[in-house]
Amino acid sequence: MLPKLVMKNALRHKFRTTLTILGIAIAVGAFGLLRTVITSWYAAVEATATDRLITRHAVSFIFPLPYSYGDKIAKAQGVEKVTYFNWFQGVYKDKSEFFPRMACDPQTIFDVYPEFIVTPEEKEAFQKERNACVLGQDIAKKYNLKVGDVMSIEGDIYPGKWDFVIRAIYKPRSEAVDGTQMFFHWQYLDERMKEDMPTRAGYIGWYASKISNPDQAAPISEYVDGLFANSSAETKTETERAFNQGFIGAYSAIITGINIMAFMIIGVILMVLTNTMVMSARERSREYAVMKTLGFTGKHILGVVSGESIFISILGGAAGYGLTLLFVGAFAIVVPKNFFPVFILEPVTIMQEFGFAILVGVIAGIIPVVQAVRIKIVDGLRYAG
Repeated sequence: MLPKLVMKNALRHKFRTTLTILGIAIAVGAFGLLRTVITSWYAAVEATATDRLITRHAVSFIFPLPYSYGDKIAKAQGVEKVTYFNWFQGVYKDKSEFFPRMACDPQTIFDVYPEFIVTPEEKEAFQKERNACVLGQDIAKKYNLKVGDVMSIEGDIYPGKWDFVIRAIYKPRSEAVDGTQMFFHWQYLDERMKEDMPTRAGYIGWYASKISNPDQAAPISEYVDGLFANSSAETKTETERAFNQGFIGAYSAIITGINIMAFMIIGVILMVLTNTMVMSARERSREYAVMKTLGFTGKHILGVVSGESIFISILGGAAGYGLTLLFVGAFAIVVPKNFFPVFILEPVTIMQEFGFAILVGVIAGIIPVVQAVRIKIVDGLRYAG
């Protein structure tokens, strides 16, 4: 009987209930979008491998390291494989077309980063040709590029025109892996630097090491850094997760602001639903008085009032989930892929949406429940509305 009464009360003022559900839905959708922005921002951190270490210059990431460091790192106990990268960037088509462009070691990159999947034929073709490059499938799709095409990039850090032949298009192993990167031979870059900018030849940006035991990351890092202590280019070695978190830390104020906005939205939902429930409880004062006269206890009235509040909040949460899918999908289309290489709605965000919707329903029902339970039968019957 009580469930029917709850639904009947919730749908009695259809227009008001619809507006309340719509308000909750929009707020839940906005919350879901903001939380997806946050989780996508941290996607690079969450996708890191536990068995990879990054070695960079101790002063700053922008300072290069000697190429000769690679052999010493590879001989460290616990290190299985070492590869290296050098930030290249440059301009493809126009300056607004940003995506990571890096020189790498073609012989070892796929051993250290198995999440970049290419066919054996593509891998071999890439390794054989000095000016060959590998593209992520998202970038290839965006620019309608295919294997065999030539990409011309105007250098900025490394001036001049650079032509690359696409010999492989890698597929990310999972949705959490960035599919918007470009890699090419470091030797191709270094040979040209020896001619054009000799002082910049023989250097790379950072090393990535695959280790046999992730539990030994700390001692291995300490040992590697000890190899280059007191040298002209001291190093800092850390886990890949810590390395990526360092970049995220630069935007901590922005992320905190978005987080605050997301949770303030929960307060908006609470106020909207509480206002609706207080109005409904006041209008039904006479009905609750009649229920008490007929023998209904405070528990019954609590069930009716709080049930209506939770019922409306769940409907709003379900509608909000639908809007979240719409908002996230639209955001992913409008915002360039290179800004958020991984932009997906996480299950934890969906759970938060429904969890907060139910919690808001419970809290919003407290005031009207107290009013309904405390009202005297005489006062309730006298209420004229």
